[in-house]
Amino acid sequence: MARQVSPKTELLLSGDIDAPQYLNTLKALDSVNRLRILRYLWNKIASISDIASALMIPASSVSLHVDVLEEAGLVSTTLEPANRGVQKMCMRVFDKIVVELPVFDDPVEQIFEQKIPIGSYTTFEAGGTTCGLVNHNGVIGLLDDPASFYEVERTSAQLIWFGQGYLEYRIPNRLPPEVIPETLRLSMEICSEAPHYDLNWPSDITLWINGKEIGTWTSPADFGGERGRLSPDWWPIHHTQFGLLKEWYVSGTGSGIDGNRLSEINISDMKLNQVKFISIRVGVKPDAKNVGGVNLFGDNFGNYPQGLILRIFYREPNIPDPSSAAKTVLVTPDGKETSES
Repeated sequence: MARQVSPKTELLLSGDIDAPQYLNTLKALDSVNRLRILRYLWNKIASISDIASALMIPASSVSLHVDVLEEAGLVSTTLEPANRGVQKMCMRVFDKIVVELPVFDDPVEQIFEQKIPIGSYTTFEAGGTTCGLVNHNGVIGLLDDPASFYEVERTSAQLIWFGQGYLEYRIPNRLPPEVIPETLRLSMEICSEAPHYDLNWPSDITLWINGKEIGTWTSPADFGGERGRLSPDWWPIHHTQFGLLKEWYVSGTGSGIDGNRLSEINISDMKLNQVKFISIRVGVKPDAKNVGGVNLFGDNFGNYPQGLILRIFYREPNIPDPSSAAKTVLVTPDGKETSES
């Protein structure tokens, strides 16, 4: 039987993203059922079976969810006698959670950031059996007609798809002169493109920056059947609804996606100090193993409120590279110079 309890305290999560509680708490809250359990425990102490019965969730699932919440410090539990053995009683620890988002406070490294609407491409090649564009209000042009990619309304696109081909974007290079680029990062919500949707539809999606092939990532599916958080109600549920948020990177030692290395292309290969614009091409090669198309999502479609986001981290030339060790020159009695780190 659930018991009433008094109000609880507030949890403040500081912007230290490396703190275990910061990540554990956010992960614990990333579940509808765990949020339902926390809501049910607002003013009561209840057993696993009480929670399962009230929320119509299997007791085994409730037990697993409670373990996650307890590890994050959001729920505390005790064992109490029951008719048969003991039962685990659960209590919500906090009534309010305040999250301080992390800030970038490195005085050495600086960032150039550009948000790119998905409809602002400069060139394209759209083919395959399916292609099209929609904004938040409706279809742009005609479905499955590559000529629609020339429509003036394309700049308002919130979802773009094609079975074969690519989209290319060009933005002015606004990096301050003489700076030293260190890392480039490009994030986007993206997935494969199948007729309607298909949860088993791989596609080998390739990224090129300034004409250099950064690498290829295999999207596992074209996601639908469950409405995206931002997808409009008029868009049919049996069509593509959302993608995966992926972040490509180019560093001083190579390139990859989500921390997984894909190629040897490095930041110096981008020639960022020599070009007037930065080109970004996303597409599927005609000879790819999985020619499964592309869906690209804008900031009002899918699960993530963004289009393409380009970030270039750089430092001023008069600031030494923090990764290089300082060296001291020593002169030996015979006049020879040596150095030590």
